Parts: sequence; structure tokens; C-alpha cells
Amino acid sequence: MELNRKGLENRKAWEEKGYRLPEYDLDAMIAKTKENPFWVHFGPGNLFRAFQANAAQTLLNNGVLDRGIVVAEGFDYEIVEKMNRPCDNLHIAVTLKADGTIEKTVVGSVAESCILDSNNEVEFTRLKEIFTKDSLQMASFTITEKGYALTNAKGEVAPAIASDFEAGPVKPASYLGKVVSLLYTRYLSGRKPIALVSMDNCSHNGDKVYAAVSAFAKHWVEKGLAEEGFLDYINDRNLVSYPWSMIDKITPRPDASVVEMLSKDDVNLEPVITSMRSYVAPFVNAEETEYLVIEDWFPNGRPELEKAGLMFTDRETVDKVERMKVCTCLNPLHTCLAIYGCILGYDSIYKEMADPQLKKLVETVGYVEGLPVVVNPGVLDPKEFIDTVVNVRFPNPFMPDTPQRIATDTSQKLAIRFGETVKNYLKSDTLDVNDLKLIPLVQAGWLRYLMALDDNGAEFDLSPDPLLDEVRPVVANVKLGEKVNAAEVIGPVLHNEKIWGLDLHEAGLAEKVCMYFEELVAGPGAVRATLKKYVGE
Repeated sequence: MELNRKGLENRKAWEEKGYRLPEYDLDAMIAKTKENPFWVHFGPGNLFRAFQANAAQTLLNNGVLDRGIVVAEGFDYEIVEKMNRPCDNLHIAVTLKADGTIEKTVVGSVAESCILDSNNEVEFTRLKEIFTKDSLQMASFTITEKGYALTNAKGEVAPAIASDFEAGPVKPASYLGKVVSLLYTRYLSGRKPIALVSMDNCSHNGDKVYAAVSAFAKHWVEKGLAEEGFLDYINDRNLVSYPWSMIDKITPRPDASVVEMLSKDDVNLEPVITSMRSYVAPFVNAEETEYLVIEDWFPNGRPELEKAGLMFTDRETVDKVERMKVCTCLNPLHTCLAIYGCILGYDSIYKEMADPQLKKLVETVGYVEGLPVVVNPGVLDPKEFIDTVVNVRFPNPFMPDTPQRIATDTSQKLAIRFGETVKNYLKSDTLDVNDLKLIPLVQAGWLRYLMALDDNGAEFDLSPDPLLDEVRPVVANVKLGEKVNAAEVIGPVLHNEKIWGLDLHEAGLAEKVCMYFEELVAGPGAVRATLKKYVGE
């Protein structure tokens, strides 16, 4: 069976093998979308295909929508050329449920795929045409947090961005420059309203979109490369909006086991590695659980996405939901499993949840130490959220997620995932920071992880992290089994607010972290012994 429009003509063959197919007229949907597009999405990767595209399909099936989504890729054009177009913009969403069942859906809600390349006249002209349409309500993004960055790690404006600042909106080269150029086209077509909605998993994501848009607009206007009214346009909340959102759905890279399953169905969809090293496939594998909470700020109206389970609310509530997830109820627990999973030799998250010490570790960090500082956002219950994480999401044996993937960039995560909880304890009149037992154990565990030795003393590869060159030397001379004065060795780095979110000495936790570290490096098996001692058998 081929994944394309012609291949779907044999519906019976697909349905007999358990595939859910689009229940709407694809030709009519595509025609209506091209004539009056309402939603453009930048970054058609795994998360988008598993979540937003699938949500749109639900609404199309139910008759809530009669148009689909236009996708555009502005970084790796081969994603469109080698994944979207050969399959007629169809893809397969494989939902791996915790109860062992698998849901296979052929998603057809992407009506058109475009290449965001200002040097490609045909492609860029089509996107400009879309951005002049009265019907366009929103442009959404899943381009990762790095995609919004204007500067490098040193704070210097990236060369492509600087070049676009000088050259103007005609033929920008950077991803953001090309997007703002399209927005300028919309301004020129009559100051038409639009929502620019980041759906990336990063804090206050709407502000990141605004920062990028305003930076380009200011430079272009100051240099006379854009009309002065463009600045007024992007700052008029009744014309252009930058909603905050919180998204949560685990979508690991396409897994070999899913390739094998599809192959047994006579659907051969091998992943492709592009020349830019993007790992893509015409299918996506993901968990069932998903949340998307969006600030309801849409100047040109919006589709009824709440009928597909999305939640619309005010900015304050979005912020509370994000802090609940990132600071307490999910992300810190993931980091617990990432750090200790790597040291203990695990290669999957679900296997860790069968480990009594690791399971108790995440339960204690979540329910006992974290939950007391959470502000209930109202739209989601924090305890129920953790219940789902601990009992459904993490133990799901069909989700091919690894501690090694989650351990990536841990130095950038510790401050928000644990530092915020520590700060809340310090500010509280009823909580005592000295009652935190396992968060310091995780902090010490990360320093033990940096030794790149598992609990048996065997070497393993550390996951990528921008601070490895800075922090690895701290433990470079620590030898497993040799006595160490942790206060001298790791004490200085515990002052680093950039890593921890605050000075752990001033917070009163440094001594505890040092004590744990000394126990964790006492010799082979010391990590397991320390976990048993402080977490329990």
C-alpha cells in the first residue's frame, strides 16, 4: 500500500489493516483551503504532525472545519521535498497507548506544503499570496526555542539576522526574516489582522515571537526599508497578536519498531536523513496524552479548536499551566529519570518506571516536594496531571523515549525545573527548604553524571549540552572509590546561579548536595546504594 492520494483509493485495504482514513472529501478540502487559507503552520515536524494536524483532521471529520492547514518549512527544504510532497502531504500518525493498543491514522489535513525560500520566486510568491488573504487567521510555529533566537550564545546578532536587518524585507535569508517579510506583505495588503501563535515548548513563547518581529520591524523602518506604519501595525493588539501557549505531548523521533510494524502492514515508509541532518519520516509515533493551552487572543477570529480538545484561556492561566508543568509536574520528573537512568544504564523511560527506587524518586519529587508550591491553574488539576505522568505516560512500554534524549541540555534546565521550587520554599511562610531531600539528590546526581561513568564504573557518552566544557572539569579529577572533599571540589560550582537558578550555598542546600555527592562517588554500586538509602527500598 502506498501512502499517497492514489494509494488511498483502495480504502478497504487500509481499513482492513486497522487504519483510520480521512472521512472528508480531500479534493474539496484542498480546493477550499487554497482559495481561502485560514491557518499557516511553520515547522511541519513530528510534534505538529502528531498533534495539530491530527486535531485538524478530527475537526474535518466532524464537519467543524471544511479547510485544512498550509504548512511551510523555512530551514530544511528537503523536509517538504522528500517527506510532504512525495506522499501528497499525507502522513501516518501512530498513537502508542499505555494499554498496549495502537491507533494508526492516515492524516490528510495538510492541504498544501510550501518552501519558505525567498530565492525561490514561485514558492515565496505563493506564500505572499496566502498572507494577503482576508481569510488568514493565524500563523503558528513549532520551530523550537532556538528558532526565535536573534543572537548567539555570546549575545552577538547572528550573521544571517544582521544581514537581513540591513537588506530589508525583499529577499531575507533567515527563517525569522522571511516570516516577518510575509507579515510585511500582509501589512501592505491592507493592514489585515492575524495571530502569530508559537506552539513551541518554551516559556512565554509569544513574547519570543514578538521580540523577533519587532526587532526586524524597527531595523527596517529605521533604515527606510519599510513603511513607518509597519511598526504601528505590529504593535496594535487589535491587528497582530502574539498569544502565549503551553504544549505537552511526547513525540520521539521515528522509531525502528514502528517502521517494522508498518512494513508488516505492507506500508513501506523508511525514514529519511536530509543533507542538513534532519531525521524525518512520513509517519510519526507519539503518546496518546496531549495538552495545548492557548491564550485566546485572535484578532481575525480562530477555528473552533476547542472541539478537538485544545484549551483557550487568558494569559495568566497559560502561565500557571506552564509553570505547573515545567517547574513541578512533568519536566523535573523527566530530568530525575534522565540523570539517574543514564548512570544506571537504562535505555528507555518506561523501564525506569519499573525500578522501585526511580519510581519512588519521581513520585517524591512530584507529589511531596513539588506539589506544595504549585498554583492550581484551574483548567488542569496538578495532582491529576502528575497522576497521569506517573501512572500512564512514563510507564508506557510502547513509547520509545530514552533518558539519553531527555538528558540533552540539562544544564539549561536545572534552574527552571528545580530552582523555582527551591525559591518558592525560601519565600514560603509554611514550607522549610530543609525539608527538601530528593531535589538536592538530583542536583548532586547531575554532577555525578558529568563523570560519564555508570554505576559499575564503565564509561558512557554524555548527551549534548552547551556547558559541558565548563562543568566537566569540575569533576574531572574525581575518581570512583577514592575519598573526595566535595566542599572543595564541587562547592564552587554550587554558587552558579546560571545553572541552579540561585546560589545553593545561600539557599542552604550546598552542604546536603556535597554530602550526597560524596556518597554517590564512593565506589561501584554507590549510586544504587545511595538511592536505596534516601529514597527507600
